[in-house]
Amino acid sequence: MMYVTYRYLTLFIFGHIFLIGLCYDALRLQNTIQVIGICIFNLAMLIYAAIQMDQIKDANLALADTSNGYQLRYADIWYDIRPYLITIPCVIALSTVLMAVVCWKLYDEFAWRIYKHISADLRMKKRFLTFQIFLALLKFDFFFFIGFTVQFIVIVASTTGFANGPNDTVAGKDYEFYVTIAALPITIAFLILAAWCTHKEKRGAMWGVVFVFFAGLAYFVFKLVRMWQPQYQQKYKPARRGLTIFAVITIMLICLTIGNAIACILNFDKGLKPHITKRKASDEEDKNSMTEMSNHASQPVPARMTID
Repeated sequence: MMYVTYRYLTLFIFGHIFLIGLCYDALRLQNTIQVIGICIFNLAMLIYAAIQMDQIKDANLALADTSNGYQLRYADIWYDIRPYLITIPCVIALSTVLMAVVCWKLYDEFAWRIYKHISADLRMKKRFLTFQIFLALLKFDFFFFIGFTVQFIVIVASTTGFANGPNDTVAGKDYEFYVTIAALPITIAFLILAAWCTHKEKRGAMWGVVFVFFAGLAYFVFKLVRMWQPQYQQKYKPARRGLTIFAVITIMLICLTIGNAIACILNFDKGLKPHITKRKASDEEDKNSMTEMSNHASQPVPARMTID
């Protein structure tokens, strides 16, 4: 139960820190798609919180099992923690409703600003929307990639994993444990590279990005099938539900990301790049003008002379 509870709490803390950063980033970039994605992300956290209640309960019962001759649990804490586990989904559900209302207002505001920067050209607005969707998907890919990988390291690969003998391990861990750890920084660097290639409209590099996403899709499909195979069922049992949720969501995100990446490639060299650059420059001008206005407002007003 210790690993299950730690994983649950760690992912929840990381998820909400990530959500705060995502909200700030959406407001900074005025990304309407990311605003909508934040509501969907909060809904996914609600589903995850509801499912984890049963998984923690199962882990608590497993610790009380005395069939192996000894008991790992010294006290039944389920009834102590159950109120908190029920409260978490309720609070997230309420925040999701409130967030949806705020996001609707922000969507209207950001849509007007996009109209001012991109103009009324419907084709250009569609290209810019595809660009925004791709950037938002990369950020959500980051969370679910990292979330799945960390769960896999902590719950599954931290043991001898799938090693068949001592020759298949290094320092008591199987090779997959070290490969999974190495994949963390590589994944972060790859997602940053994908965003940069889209901004700069690097067509050849973007086709390479699409190929890597297809490889990642094959990896997650393989993991999803493997964790439900009878010969590996026991290895994944402590975290199978959570890993399944993350794997399914990640597979859907990768499919959407591949589709939007191809759409972005087809939009290259069609006039979107200058609009993106101009939008950044105009945002800086807006910030500078607001700073100048605040400076003028803070200066004392000169006294008026009166003529008697």
